[in-house]
Order: sequence, then structure tokens, then C-alpha cells
Amino acid sequence: MSGNGSTGSGGVLVAVVPGQPTAVLDQAARLADDLDVPLVCANVDPNRYLVSNYVDGTVVALPYDPDLPEVEEETFDPELESDIREVMNGRGVPYTLKQLAGDPAWALARLADEMDARYIVVGTREAGLRGSLREFFNGSVAVHLAHRQHRPIIVVPLAPVSGSQALPWEYPPV
Repeated sequence: MSGNGSTGSGGVLVAVVPGQPTAVLDQAARLADDLDVPLVCANVDPNRYLVSNYVDGTVVALPYDPDLPEVEEETFDPELESDIREVMNGRGVPYTLKQLAGDPAWALARLADEMDARYIVVGTREAGLRGSLREFFNGSVAVHLAHRQHRPIIVVPLAPVSGSQALPWEYPPV
């Protein structure tokens, strides 16, 4: 599909990470169910870079850090797979798991192109000084996606603050 602003027909792509609250996956599954399309759950390992990507879905990646073991074939985290299965059980929404490597925004955008995704669903980072600083310096995945591809991005808030509270990056604790 070209970058003409239209949405695809290949389903909903959701970014999943270990320890992530189930709200992101839950909202993505609800959207896929409402649209009657499949859900693709993608986990991106930012500590590795993509070497090759095969038609059968196999991803070969190497670590950026030369001290890490050189596992060639990326495998989906079994604990994360179990968490996803628990959330998806009984929903009737077809889903697949994809393990990716490299820059999360780039990897998700590339997969969205490959599958002709209608939407990309991501979560915000949970509140906290470390997460806020990391997001400030590295940029959020949602912001990078919004500037690097044409599909709508749905951002699921994980720890919203009320209108009267300071945002995490406004007044960091001393």
C-alpha cells in the first residue's frame, strides 16, 4: 500500500512488551473484534538488530552489544506468549505473534506495511522519573510512528494523571 492515507485490510497491529499492563492488548483485541479483522501481537527487542527476515516469519537478529550471546533466531518470549494467551482466551479473535528486532518504531512500521495493517496500537510508558526521562531523550514510539508512516496510531494510556496534577516531566522530584 502506498502512503496515501488510506487504512489497510490486514488487521490490527499491537506492540506488546513483557510486564505491560493488559489494557493495551485488551483495547487492541476489542478493536480487532469490532472490525472483524485479525490481531498481530508484536514484540520488539531493541537490544538486537535485524539481520534477515524470512517469509515464514523467522527473524534472524544479532545483539548490538558484542558481550551478549549471539542467538541467531529470535523467539517470542514464552512468558509474554502465555500472558497474551490468557488475555485472548475465549475472545474469538484470531491472533498471531511476531518477534521483531531493532528500533521499535521502525520495526513496527515495517511490519505494518508487510501486513497492510489498519491501525497500530501502542501503550504509553508508565509514570515515573526514569521512564519519563528515557521517553524525553529517546522519544516515544507513538511519536516516532506518527512521523514515519501513514497508518493511524492508537495510544492506550497506562497511567494517566488528572488535569490538576503535574505531568511526570514537568516537575521531577528533587
